[in-house]
Amino acid sequence: MHVARYLTLIIASFVFLLSMFIAYLFHAGWWLVALSGGITAIGVADLLQTKRSILRNYPIIAHFRFFFESIRPEIRQYFLEEDTAANPFSRNQRSIVYQRAKQELDKRPFGTQLDVYQSGYEWINHSITPSKIDSHDFRITIGADRPQPYSASVFNISAMSFGALSANAIRALNQGAQKGRFMHDTGEGSISRYHKPESGDEPGGDLVWEIGSGYFGCRNLDGSFSEERFVASASLAQVKMIELKLSQGAKPGHGGLLPGAKVTIEIAEARGVPAGTDCVSPASHSAFSTPVEMLQFIDKLRTLSGGKPTGFKFAVGHPWEFFGIVKAMLATGITPDFIVVDGGEGGTGAAPVEFTDHVGVPLQEALLLVHNTLVGTNLRDKVKIGASGKIITAFDIARTIALGADWCNSARGFMFALGCIQSQSCHTGKCPTGVATQDPLRQRALFIPDKAERVAHFHQNTLKALAELIAATGLHHPAELKPYHLVRRVSGNQVKLVSSLLPYLDAGELLDPSQLSRMPEVFATYWPLAQAESFHPIK
Repeated sequence: MHVARYLTLIIASFVFLLSMFIAYLFHAGWWLVALSGGITAIGVADLLQTKRSILRNYPIIAHFRFFFESIRPEIRQYFLEEDTAANPFSRNQRSIVYQRAKQELDKRPFGTQLDVYQSGYEWINHSITPSKIDSHDFRITIGADRPQPYSASVFNISAMSFGALSANAIRALNQGAQKGRFMHDTGEGSISRYHKPESGDEPGGDLVWEIGSGYFGCRNLDGSFSEERFVASASLAQVKMIELKLSQGAKPGHGGLLPGAKVTIEIAEARGVPAGTDCVSPASHSAFSTPVEMLQFIDKLRTLSGGKPTGFKFAVGHPWEFFGIVKAMLATGITPDFIVVDGGEGGTGAAPVEFTDHVGVPLQEALLLVHNTLVGTNLRDKVKIGASGKIITAFDIARTIALGADWCNSARGFMFALGCIQSQSCHTGKCPTGVATQDPLRQRALFIPDKAERVAHFHQNTLKALAELIAATGLHHPAELKPYHLVRRVSGNQVKLVSSLLPYLDAGELLDPSQLSRMPEVFATYWPLAQAESFHPIK
């Protein structure tokens, strides 16, 4: 047994000695000497090293184990994975994006691959009298009462920062957004030179400027908020909306750190931090500490921007915190123009696995909480709701809007449109397609004009599919979708309308304390504990 473990090293050593002898006698075969000698040297090094036990026990041959482990995701994805296994996105989900982005045939033969009798399966009921829809360019108005309202598409690019994505990826996304007339969220990394058109004569894609706890792009040297720098960027015509980021679905409440080695001159320029030094995104904001102060800060941003629609994005956590924000809206009369709900299933380039898997409310429950709270306080008509979290297809959009959203954002969907192959190497800097890397050679592979077209095509073809879906239901706009249009299987022989499965509040219901005991537990328990003056519950 001991000999078997070292057999490869023994054979390599024997071949090395034999080849040395033959080369000495016949003055030939030195290549075999070099090869066998190199392998033998590796084996000896494996025996002497102390970091990896498997190499000490199985010199040379154990390297094959590490090699196959390194390509395990690719082997699984391309050869073993089922088409419908969503880990995190299925082959079918990725394929539909690739096909629509490339303007290829996106139809599928031979029926569904889904188990329609499995619990959780959902569908939309169609009409015997389908409607006729002339345009798939579905839009909503955000900040209708503001000096600079914005007409937004119902499908847009979710927050992804320059630094997380490459310069070429950012350019392609923004140019694609410009071609398709939809919005591109900057992510908290702020507005970089790559979000802007290459020349002053070109129009840039519409931007939603996301401002996180680091106040990148609008910060003083000490990390505090800078009004002067905010006004300078918020006044750009390309910036259509301002979004205050409280948290994100993939790692809510965590903050972030970009090591100094990765803070290039370009990233430093965009974020307003020194190049080569650690760039910290604190877990919480310094510009406010209570719900009332937060709304006052949002109102301040709106005023400084010249009246552009301003709101906030967050992943739902403690219900009383959001309830406190809503109570602050009622107390101050200040309302955000929009709220973006980021589901706990959201993605990121890097996050602790505990946060990715077990922190943050999933999109369905989070969206429902936000929608219901605004309805229950008669504020829903004043605040638009965006939603993000694994939204890829037209059905994903329709389902999310039916549950209570006004529009949808997608991050990984548009990454697939850029050519992302879900290698899940975003955090290594070694993205094989040049999407999530700062390596100039790797990102050179991402050809901007072609990828910008793909981004625009994915958006356009997804909305065309949405138009067909909406028409089949007999409706004329996604905004007409309601929970009763969705049906969900709850067991092998029972289905229910989503409107009967999920709780929905009546208008103004939360304003009547006598109704609390009849409400869903989350409202009955936490609404009385929320306060406008603090994010902490009343004790």
